Amino acid sequence: MSGAFVVIGGSAGGIEALELIFRQLPSDFAAPILIVEHLHPSDDGALARHLAHLTGLRVLEPSDKTPIAAGHVYTAPANYHMLVERPGNISLSVDDRVNWSRPSIDVLFESAAHAWGSALVAVILSGANGDGANGLKAVKVAGGRTIAQKPQDAASPQMPQAAIDTGAVDEVLRADSIAQRLVMLCQCHDLVTRKKP
Repeated sequence: MSGAFVVIGGSAGGIEALELIFRQLPSDFAAPILIVEHLHPSDDGALARHLAHLTGLRVLEPSDKTPIAAGHVYTAPANYHMLVERPGNISLSVDDRVNWSRPSIDVLFESAAHAWGSALVAVILSGANGDGANGLKAVKVAGGRTIAQKPQDAASPQMPQAAIDTGAVDEVLRADSIAQRLVMLCQCHDLVTRKKP
């Protein structure tokens, strides 16, 4: 699969930020989006159902080995790490918690950076711990683009601030500006990709 890819991580306050983003994303947004939101272990797919009401994109909670497709949104199931597995499938894992979390943002971001490199855009939203900061650094090292929600705009500023403190964040944006920026970044990447011989 060619083109751009998006990974998003959030925790406390992250769902509110996701709502703003998905209300603004166009229904023809082609880049696959993979989301880790820290969930209660008893969550039964409610996040995917909730986001599906806000967007024309197809939103689903994947199974292990689900192929990643353009125009689709994948939300990590409760109590499973979600990883990107070459050549473009989702892998689910019950390995130990990372940063006290399963699913862990770091686990998704690091696997996506390995798989997609410079084609990746990573976004850290509101949250109350530091999960995602190391993964964001991995995305930056791999040549990807990194965005953090503005801490003053976040219900819980600790997570975006931890990401910013790594020095690996390219842009700091309000949640209501992130969708427009994703559209611009992914369109630009697709244009560059199509120009290559």
